[in-house]
Amino acid sequence: MWPLIGIVIVILGFALRFNPLVVVTLAGLITGLTSGLDLPAVVSDFGTAYVQNRYMALIWLALPVIGLLERSGLREQAQRLVTRIHAASLSRILILYMLMRQLTAALGLTALGGHAQMVRPLIAPMAEGAARKRLGDLPQAEREKIRAHCAAVDNIGVFFGEDIFIAIGSILLMKGFMEQNGYIIEPLHFAVWAIPTAFFAFIIHSARVTFYQRALIRRYTAQSKSRPVGEHK
Repeated sequence: MWPLIGIVIVILGFALRFNPLVVVTLAGLITGLTSGLDLPAVVSDFGTAYVQNRYMALIWLALPVIGLLERSGLREQAQRLVTRIHAASLSRILILYMLMRQLTAALGLTALGGHAQMVRPLIAPMAEGAARKRLGDLPQAEREKIRAHCAAVDNIGVFFGEDIFIAIGSILLMKGFMEQNGYIIEPLHFAVWAIPTAFFAFIIHSARVTFYQRALIRRYTAQSKSRPVGEHK
């Protein structure tokens, strides 16, 4: 029973808003000691776990880089770039990114994209710039909705695209579940049957993005025409 005290320490530490690293480390030490291990063995297990999972920390290295790029004007440059491209529109940017996200996820490259790496610093500013080029300055609430659509195409692209890759966790999970119930199915069969789902998900959400752009244009074009001459947004 005493080894379970580590769970209590984690709950109390988080509830009292202590440093999460200190709380988790303390919980691990106490759990190991109350389980009968000596202090060198507990520290050794900490080191072994770190070495085996050190690659998990690599993703955090990208966040400071993205922050520095944003501070140096990455978002503003993305907006300026899209305003110079005559064919760029809100729907085209989102659909093209969703297609790229789905195709790369189907090849197992799920890390080529994401909210922090792509949507916030690049895709969202480009989508807002395309909308501003056509409609002028938009209210903050509408800009937040555009950003939500940018996040949605990323989620949908990777969610339905990754199931086409046979070595993804979801495919292996389904294979294991089916085998436990007496059905032997190869991962390739799961991947093949995920293709129609990914295709229709792309078509349906592309239509949704297109309809949103049309509604946005109708709404703000009508508002601009109804304003008196000389009144600005």
